[in-house]
Amino acid sequence: MSAAPNAMRGECEIAIAGVRHVLRPSFESLVLAEAELGSLFALVERASQGALTLTEIAALLWHCLPADNRPDRAAVGQAVVGMGLVAATRPVRAILAQVLQGET
Repeated sequence: MSAAPNAMRGECEIAIAGVRHVLRPSFESLVLAEAELGSLFALVERASQGALTLTEIAALLWHCLPADNRPDRAAVGQAVVGMGLVAATRPVRAILAQVLQGET
């Protein structure tokens, strides 16, 4: 388990295979997510329309997991399916809100 999440930095938690992980939307992780998923602004737009795919949700969450303790993508995908889309959008919303608001 990682240190407690810092909401001021847009961090939140997710349980993957019964282990709690802190999602850290660092600049590096967001750049890597954007390289894979396309513009984060477009991702925000799709999210606001309810048009995010499971692949996009899992990829964004996976990129925001610290690399030194990151489970494989299949485990993240299984966690997303296991928690359901409504619950999975909570950490996505926190990450995207941080992207839009910036550091406070």
